[in-house]
Amino acid sequence: MNWDQIQGDWKQMTGQVKEKWGKLTDSDLTVVAGKRDQLAGLLQQRYGYAKEKAEKELDDFLKALKPTPTK
Repeated sequence: MNWDQIQGDWKQMTGQVKEKWGKLTDSDLTVVAGKRDQLAGLLQQRYGYAKEKAEKELDDFLKALKPTPTK
């Protein structure tokens, strides 16, 4: 899975994002709308991560991502 797929399936992905980063609100996730750079910025704000740490977290999340069930 790549980030374009995440962005395309963002509504289905928000549950997994909230599992990983519980400090993010539904409003945060609505504003982010699957945009990686905005999500990285929010991780920096909410968790106090440096930019590199936020990017690594997103890379690790992408690697470990459970595929969403297809209908």
